Amino acid sequence: FTHAPAARLAAALAERLPEDLSRVFFSDDGSTAVEVALKIAYQHWRNRGEEGRRLFLAFEGGYHGDTLGAMALGRGSGFFHLFEDLMIEVETLPFAETWEGDEAVAEREAAALAALERVLARDGHRIAALVMEPLLQGAGGMRLCRPDFVAGVVARCRAAGILVIFDEIAVGFGRLGTLFAHAQAGVTPDIICLSKGLTAGYMPMSVTIARETIFESFLGEGFDRALAHGHSFTANPLACAVALRSLALFEEEGTFAAIARITARHREALATLARHPLVSRPRMRGTVLAFDLAGRGEGYKSADSVFLERFFLERGLNIRPLGACVYLMPPYCITDAELERAYAGLLDGLDALAGERRP
Repeated sequence: FTHAPAARLAAALAERLPEDLSRVFFSDDGSTAVEVALKIAYQHWRNRGEEGRRLFLAFEGGYHGDTLGAMALGRGSGFFHLFEDLMIEVETLPFAETWEGDEAVAEREAAALAALERVLARDGHRIAALVMEPLLQGAGGMRLCRPDFVAGVVARCRAAGILVIFDEIAVGFGRLGTLFAHAQAGVTPDIICLSKGLTAGYMPMSVTIARETIFESFLGEGFDRALAHGHSFTANPLACAVALRSLALFEEEGTFAAIARITARHREALATLARHPLVSRPRMRGTVLAFDLAGRGEGYKSADSVFLERFFLERGLNIRPLGACVYLMPPYCITDAELERAYAGLLDGLDALAGERRP
């Protein structure tokens, strides 16, 4: 059984995604979408008779949510050491992060891809899937990589017969300039996880979308091949209706023009911010602008990050640093005047922090 909003939403998402990425599984938050993706990948191989594929690959610094499987993928973020004994088997790979003026990025990418090749050669027969946040690691510190690196990762997994799962929970729906981030790398995952912008933040909902070939491995006469996963509020009709309206607003309100405007303003502001002595590794893609604090600020709730968070909030700016990383990820409806206020607030906060640091 289904209902019209769920059917229309599944069709609308499939229409906007490439190739045969068309089989939609509904759940209710980002962590659960990732958890479902892990279960789909694992059971896909078991249904095909390859029961030894229980290893997953993820990237250092990645964050995929707070449920057990998602925590295992995000063990490289440093948030989940307490739960190590409960986690599934995950191999963590180096992530080729980059920033403005980074002259060593090609070398870093080559080293990361070589590390992936070694793992694939050693454990390819045991690997169920690789999971990646394409182009931007969010909660791990707004770390960017180049589209060519994403494409290189996918090409190597394809050659080894490994499934690729993209976690676009934070970067989907225009955040990085295109409706889906992976479009910029010219690749298509086997499974994609979406949430957050799916309903514009108004209703809890997520989707895990798989290729037709993966869906087919679950088909059979008995229940033994089925994905035995379900929630009381799966495909909630109200959330589906909200998601459909959110998708429609991209065309009705010219959202991509707003995204292009924010991107252009970020580019101008980043040039100014990069000259500040406390700014290191300035970077941006689409509507995300970020930099690291030079010299200090390590740790999720470091003294520097707490100082800046309080400084910004006292001035009516909802800017929360992630440890050493300070970033803006504004809503698409933000005005130029509001952006200018945010940029000025960043500079004021950095100046105040520089004064705090003086001996």
